Amino acid sequence: MFQNLFVKQLNADDQESAAAQAEATTATTNAPELAPEPAPEPVAVATAHDDFDWSIDKRNVSAYSADEKAKYDKVYDQTFVAITDGELISGLVVGLTKTDVVLNIGFKSDGLISLNEFRDLQGLKIGDEVEVMVVEKEDRQGHLHLSRKQARITRAWEKIVEVHKTGEIVTGTVTSKTKGGLIVDVFGMETFLPGSQIDVKPVTDYDQFVGKTMEFKVVKVNEAIKNAVVSHKALIESDIEAQRAEIMGKLEKGQVLEGTIKNITDFGAFMDLGGLDGLLYITDISWGRINHPSEVLKLDQKLNVVVLDFDDDKKRISLGLKQLTPHPWDVLAEGVSEGNVVKGKVVNIEDYGAFLEIMPGVEGLVHVSEITWANTPINAKEFFKLGDEYEAKIVTLDKDARKMSLSIKQMTPDPWNEIENKYPVDSRHSGLVKNITPYGVFVELEPGIGGMIHISDLSWLKRFNHPSEYTKVSERIDIMILGIDKDNRKLQLGHKQLEEDPWNTLEDTFAIGTIHEGTVIRKDDKGAVVQLPYGLEGFAPNRHLNKEDGGQVNAEENNQFMVIEFDRNEKRIVISHTRTWEAAKAEEREAVKKEAKADADKTKKAVKTIQGKVEKATLGDLGVLAELKKKMEGGEGESAQ
Repeated sequence: MFQNLFVKQLNADDQESAAAQAEATTATTNAPELAPEPAPEPVAVATAHDDFDWSIDKRNVSAYSADEKAKYDKVYDQTFVAITDGELISGLVVGLTKTDVVLNIGFKSDGLISLNEFRDLQGLKIGDEVEVMVVEKEDRQGHLHLSRKQARITRAWEKIVEVHKTGEIVTGTVTSKTKGGLIVDVFGMETFLPGSQIDVKPVTDYDQFVGKTMEFKVVKVNEAIKNAVVSHKALIESDIEAQRAEIMGKLEKGQVLEGTIKNITDFGAFMDLGGLDGLLYITDISWGRINHPSEVLKLDQKLNVVVLDFDDDKKRISLGLKQLTPHPWDVLAEGVSEGNVVKGKVVNIEDYGAFLEIMPGVEGLVHVSEITWANTPINAKEFFKLGDEYEAKIVTLDKDARKMSLSIKQMTPDPWNEIENKYPVDSRHSGLVKNITPYGVFVELEPGIGGMIHISDLSWLKRFNHPSEYTKVSERIDIMILGIDKDNRKLQLGHKQLEEDPWNTLEDTFAIGTIHEGTVIRKDDKGAVVQLPYGLEGFAPNRHLNKEDGGQVNAEENNQFMVIEFDRNEKRIVISHTRTWEAAKAEEREAVKKEAKADADKTKKAVKTIQGKVEKATLGDLGVLAELKKKMEGGEGESAQ
């Protein structure tokens, strides 16, 4: 380095010497011409190169030996400090500009740091010392790269890790709101404060904390990404813990405490008992049934509750509210007794019946058998609705077991006592279709009175696969009483019996061998169902659906059918299309046969007549007669065929 400085100095001296020589030359050139002076006497001089320093080259640069270079380099290096990338070092402010701060850290060059990194230092001036980090000793431009921000973050992280280990409380400033929480500046480094760690109570408005300086506890650090999580709630809980210990030490079962509702859930409510939380289960809120605690309780509501149980280890307290009042079964009103009528609201529905709440905490069961006098099955979940009110009669009452059975049907007289008089056999009535099953239709004549129409009693003429093909639920239908089963409370009903049996009069119309026009309405592997006149249906087996051209009668096709079987008792008609064209062919053959026989009889008669008139035949006549005989014999043979 010193060698380079020396070279620069020699170059400067050369430049000054050259400038002086140029001035002298210019002055000589511009001077007025004078008379030539006489030549001086020759003087004896020394040789020009005797005292010349040959160690200086033509560029006026001195050369050093290797030992001298090593000596000067060592002296030069000792004037600077040794630094490494990522090192924290103290620097001296040696200059300030409008945008940057110039720092001397004892290196061969000064470093520049943006003035923005010193915004937290008020009144920064030349001569101040600050701690910075060496980011790069030499960047792409060859400059020294320093950062005060990185130095602050590194020192802050070291402090955060330390206080996390020691559990020390730190002070930080909430700088901004972020997703799920807040950003807190601790020691100049950003940390995360989750929303759940702000307070022991749920916080919904995060904006109210922005800008506030608060105390925190570092609860989590991540060395890999240098991220820290702080908590303000932890400090509050530590204070509350002392209160909890004091309260738990004084707790006793049956003790009445005042608390505040702090949270309501589906299964109950959490109460603040002055630093200690307790749970009030939904079943301990009211003697009556409630669907949700919010029906009775409100947030921040103050209540007196009784301690039902507590666990010192788990610090759980079970509370009760209804226990502060007597059980309703113990203070039943005098009017609640067997045989009396009460009014209640449906609070629960099961398959076997419904529970009516007579008063809060007092319920009675209406069994499905006590809903109606009818013996038809009833679905309690379809009959009752939650919240509906009914009047019912108390059938049984057991105060010790706290059970009560109720009856709705006993609110009216039993209609089956006078069933024979009101609904005698063969009487005609109209009813409401209440239910349909694959085997019949249940009809209600009046509440509690009803019966079933079997599927076979719906129509004389049609056969149904399912009763829903004939009627629907909630439709009215005319019926005839066919029978009464008073013991089982059942009526046998019929619908087709309202009309005379048409099969008695149709036997002659659909006699075997008669041909009728019909339409195929259904077809399967066994055969086809054919709609016949007068609303009757016939069945044609597959082999009786063959046509004369070799095909078969198809669905929805109209064609001729012959009755081959008629059973009035079974209400069955078997028909055939094949027999219709087979019969026509048989008739045609019979007609041809009759015609041939008539011709033969006529010829015989004519021969006998001729024989009677001719007494003696000639040979020619004999020939004619032989030919006629042959013809006759041939005709008889054809007739036989």
